[in-house]
Amino acid sequence: MLNHLTRKTVPTLLPRAAFWGLMTLACTSCGHDLPALPGFNAATWRADSYGCQNQRRQLLPILEKHRNALYGSRINDITALLGHPDEEELGEQSDKVYIYYVAPGMHCAPGHPRSGSNRMLLRSGATGTITEIILPVIKFD
Repeated sequence: MLNHLTRKTVPTLLPRAAFWGLMTLACTSCGHDLPALPGFNAATWRADSYGCQNQRRQLLPILEKHRNALYGSRINDITALLGHPDEEELGEQSDKVYIYYVAPGMHCAPGHPRSGSNRMLLRSGATGTITEIILPVIKFD
């Protein structure tokens, strides 16, 4: 009886294993590796939480210069580069919006209240890749 059960379950397990193996491969192959961003100091960016030390502001032109290279990058690579976002919003159909503040503002007050200014938005789609980048317009003195 054991041979009878084994013969029945092994063939049904193989297609499932193949399916999940292909799905894993398909999901991990979405997007591209994040290219090098010459002149961008990721440690300085990550250390300036909420942009309150005004260090991110100085790095914004470098991100602007390499903006096209960021499109299609995997969100996990962006998080490794920029650190965890200051805020995160969940959109429709598995969309995520990562928000990084780039200059001091009311969000620097205790409790970090939300602010609509001085922030960079990165939107990722269901595949986990960057589909939209919105950079703030900040005047440099």
